[in-house]
Order: sequence, then C-alpha cells, then structure tokens
Amino acid sequence: MVKPDIIFKYFPDLTQQQIEQFEKLYELYSFWNSQINVISRKDIDELYERHILHSLGIAKFCTFKPDEKVLDVGTGGGFPGIPLAILFPETQFHLVDSIGKKIKVVNEVAAALGLKNVKGSHSRAEQITDKYNFVVSRAVTRLGDFYPWVRGKFAKENINALRNGILYLKGGDLTEEIKESKLKAELYPLSAYFEEDFFETKYVVYIPQ
Repeated sequence: MVKPDIIFKYFPDLTQQQIEQFEKLYELYSFWNSQINVISRKDIDELYERHILHSLGIAKFCTFKPDEKVLDVGTGGGFPGIPLAILFPETQFHLVDSIGKKIKVVNEVAAALGLKNVKGSHSRAEQITDKYNFVVSRAVTRLGDFYPWVRGKFAKENINALRNGILYLKGGDLTEEIKESKLKAELYPLSAYFEEDFFETKYVVYIPQ
C-alpha cells in the first residue's frame, strides 16, 4: 500500500478528516485509473509525490481564503483541484475538463471523500462565464495558448494578500515560453519548499491580473 507520509511531512497541521481524505486518495485513484486512464500507469505508485504533493505546491505559495473561488482548468483526474480542495475546505473549487470521462473521475472522487466544495464540469474553459479569484492549472499547454482561455474570468475584488491571478504548475526552462507569451509572470521554484529530486525543475508560475 502506497502511503501518504510525504504529504504529512510537508503539511503537518492537518485535521483528522484531512488526513483520512489524503489516505483514501491512492485507493480511489487506483480504482478509477484502472477503468479510465487519468494518470499514467507507471506513475500511480508515485501518486503522492508527483501528483498530490505537486498540486499542493500551490498551497506553499498561496493560502486560499474562505469563500474564495478557484477555477481549475484542464483538471484531468482532479489535479491540482482535488488536493487543494482537501487542504482548503472553505474555498470553492470548480474543476473543468473538456474530456467527460475525466470529470466523471473528479466527481466520483470528490463524492467518495465528502468534498462539498468541489464542482466538476465537462466543459472547455472558454465556455465558463463565472468570475474567480484564482485560476489554477497543471501544465495543460503553453502559457501563450492558455491565457486567452481564462482572460476576463477574474473577480475584480481581491480578498487575498496575493492579487487575483493565475497559479500555473510547470516544469523545465520557462524563459522562452514566458517571453513568447508576453505575460508578466513570476516564477517560484518548488525546490524551495520540497527536497525531493522531482521538484528540482518544477515551478509555480504566478500571473497577477
């Protein structure tokens, strides 16, 4: 059984309910992944490090507030949205993906965990009309292609110490991609928070709006 100890190492102040929810994720994703492939088969045993802890890298950079609204674009099987929703139970998370069977996994996992703050929608980002404090995503596409999907989806009012904007998880050398996008992006290395080798080239890209 793959254990979530790596999560507890970096997030030691979880409630008993959050601990139990994180513990259930491996079993849930193993079950659903055998039916609908949302994580590469060889990666399922690395679920806690490469998917869940990676998703929670955003939480080391930004603490979401109660009643803030967060849109997760191209969520796949629920990353980064599901781990963040466990960590911030009073924040509203809207997870969208254009592939319906992936959203089925999102909704089933959220229901099994009792997450009342998660809504999954089979939709393209461009079709969403609500406004959000933050948009999160995990390496869905190049920043220059991603930004037009979410432009104009941000609430005007800021209630966080961090200005409303995009929090994008991406790896590698992003210099050229950021330059090409013409966006004012700030890079924060996840290696500043997590010591595992996997995070050496991983970043949170913050684009204030």
